[in-house]
Amino acid sequence: MDDSQQRRYSRHILLDELGIKGQERILRSHALVIGAGGLGSPAALYLTSAGVGTLTLVDGDTVDATNLQRQILHTEARIGQAKPVSAIQSLAEINSSVRLIPLCERMDEETLKTHVAAADVVLDCSDNFTTRHAINRACVQSRTPLVSGAALRFSGQVSVFDFSRTDSPCYHCLFPDGQPVAAERCNVTGVFAPLVGVVGCLQAAEALKLLADIGTRLTGRLLLIDALSQTMRTVTFGQDPACPVCGEQLLRLTGGGRSKSDGRFFVPPPKGAMP
Repeated sequence: MDDSQQRRYSRHILLDELGIKGQERILRSHALVIGAGGLGSPAALYLTSAGVGTLTLVDGDTVDATNLQRQILHTEARIGQAKPVSAIQSLAEINSSVRLIPLCERMDEETLKTHVAAADVVLDCSDNFTTRHAINRACVQSRTPLVSGAALRFSGQVSVFDFSRTDSPCYHCLFPDGQPVAAERCNVTGVFAPLVGVVGCLQAAEALKLLADIGTRLTGRLLLIDALSQTMRTVTFGQDPACPVCGEQLLRLTGGGRSKSDGRFFVPPPKGAMP
């Protein structure tokens, strides 16, 4: 780390838990953010300002006027642009030393696996269950930590799936694929603008903690946020030994034994799982 970097990141370096070593880990890291909308905007902003070495931003959508109420990376002048292209214009002005990679596509599973395997952490800022489960499968396969966030109306959720730990559940353990849930979209029900900022910032915080190897993460815990009453609560959940996504891999890693969090405990999503 050179003198200019030490000055720029001095407020991180002053933190005993983080320090120079933690900041250097961040500077060498590669974060993959999937979704450049309401959650991806604040998450990418804080990852960039914190100095991640490489940030890959994926989104197949374009900027629309309805996005501007909450998707703070984008501007009126960029309506119609691909979201990753619009986003990196904002991010580059914040930290020109970060390598920014825009991917303006909806990736198939094989392409997704390739990009996930190349990253040190993945932030799921998408808005549908199909994508969420595909990201989860790719992260389980490559053992890449996953930080998941969701927001709808006034309710938010954040959790971490740290696949470097053999006792970590996966997204499928919490919300099984094909489970009958009342999935809703914000373009139908609405979403409170500051809430996506809160969730995205918490995702960035969990990702930076993973990259710097500090603190206690939200692994095995689901943080539930109610912005209307301004309350938060945490619910714990365990790994499903019979999970078709992470169960077989768990058995290989533990030599056929069960994890210490054996015993399935699913959390009923508040008012239906949020895409």
